[in-house]
Amino acid sequence: MQHVAVNPWVALAYLVAGVCFILALRGLSSPTTSQRGNRFGMIGMGIAVVTTLVTHVPTITVLVEGYDYAALLSAVDTLAVFEIVAAIALGAAIGITTARRIAMTAMPQLVAAFHSLVGLAAVLVAAAAFLNPVAFGIATPVLTPDGGFALINPVSRIEMGLGIAIGAITFSGSVIAFLKLNGNMGGAPILLPARHVINLSVLAAIIALVAYFTLDQNPWVFWTITALSFVIGFLLIVPIGGADMPVVVSMLNSYSGWAAAAMGFTLHNSAMIITGALVGSSGAILSYIMCRAMNRSFISVIAGGFGAATAAGGADAAKTDRPWKRGSAEDAAFLMSQAEQVVIVPGYGMAVAQAQHVLREMGDKLKAEGVRVKYAIHPVAGRMPGHMNVLLAEANVSYDEVFELEDINSEFAQTDVAFVIGANDVTNPAAKTDKTSPIYGMPVLDVEKAKTVLFVKRSMGGVGYAGVDNDVFYRDNTMMLLADAKKMVEEIVKALD
Repeated sequence: MQHVAVNPWVALAYLVAGVCFILALRGLSSPTTSQRGNRFGMIGMGIAVVTTLVTHVPTITVLVEGYDYAALLSAVDTLAVFEIVAAIALGAAIGITTARRIAMTAMPQLVAAFHSLVGLAAVLVAAAAFLNPVAFGIATPVLTPDGGFALINPVSRIEMGLGIAIGAITFSGSVIAFLKLNGNMGGAPILLPARHVINLSVLAAIIALVAYFTLDQNPWVFWTITALSFVIGFLLIVPIGGADMPVVVSMLNSYSGWAAAAMGFTLHNSAMIITGALVGSSGAILSYIMCRAMNRSFISVIAGGFGAATAAGGADAAKTDRPWKRGSAEDAAFLMSQAEQVVIVPGYGMAVAQAQHVLREMGDKLKAEGVRVKYAIHPVAGRMPGHMNVLLAEANVSYDEVFELEDINSEFAQTDVAFVIGANDVTNPAAKTDKTSPIYGMPVLDVEKAKTVLFVKRSMGGVGYAGVDNDVFYRDNTMMLLADAKKMVEEIVKALD
């Protein structure tokens, strides 16, 4: 099948699509402009898809040597168009159904699943290009006594090797992340013996084979790179604990972008290159921001997750034997209604209980009684970057009331009530005081400085993803509200009435 020569209009269309993607990222940087950002992203992707289809699926009508190739080639093109349209329709149906049915609490799992699909797509495209390089325009046919073969361009081999390696790592790593986020695997790190030596050895082997692939396109080299990349993706994510999942999700997002960019070079598609580079770079920047939020280096996250040494931090079940105070919904309602300022700290427990809507209702009732209500967001609260922001936005919480850690932390000392709903590790003062704690050095919300801390938790027996007990539970100014988060807030709303 022939390809239409690239013309300025095609380049212009891809440029417009790229600008739309940039505007989409800019819009998604703030909850107030996120819907506009999504629209730009949809428009850009629509332009890119239509342009690619028009460019790469032409109708060929030529006669050669009296043979009617037109009918044959037209039939091939018709079949190709049908297959593409069917694939788009199937993907759209799955996407629309998933988007309508997925709960906001399962959004991290959905993101991890989408990353795995992007990685798998990169692997499949690279495999198709390797098996039929002439069709992709990346090889030169070479005649030999035994029939001949297609000699893949050395630069294309580099692109192909990097694309399939990053794509395979993204796929297997995202699958493990999905299983951890979905509860099919435990959130605690799974530490293999000599894991650093194994990981470094496998990574070194992949790099060496990609370099060798530029000299020898033997199939065993290509498929060995693929197999080792799938393995290292699994090995890299298994030792990472639940507390580091926001960084992992962001990191895999970056990987999926670079895999798409590499395949864009192989396919000579500038839209894929632009899109992949934007996703890859933005994901890398976000990973860096997440690591800074936890006061950890990117290498330390990859080397092993929080919770690898919980025993050293003294976070055992014995701490739950310490005295603590239990309160009721009526107690919480009275304390908050008498306060001048209440700071609400949401965490993954709120997400699991889907309590964001009733939480906003509670905030509205407190504001009606003259109480200042603010929401404090930790960068890694939940299981993906911005998880709490998305949930509060879904509940129509005013953006003016939502504050990040660095903007709200200084206010806790002047706050009457800190209402913590399902947030453990991000409020744990051990991160500031206990050098043996696995979360030591991570910036946390200083809720313990408030005059009163109301802590919503299912039971005293559980700990956060880091496996570390929270000293705030046992302080004199803390009242524990033990119940399902949504049920407790509903009871508080009734008490406020």
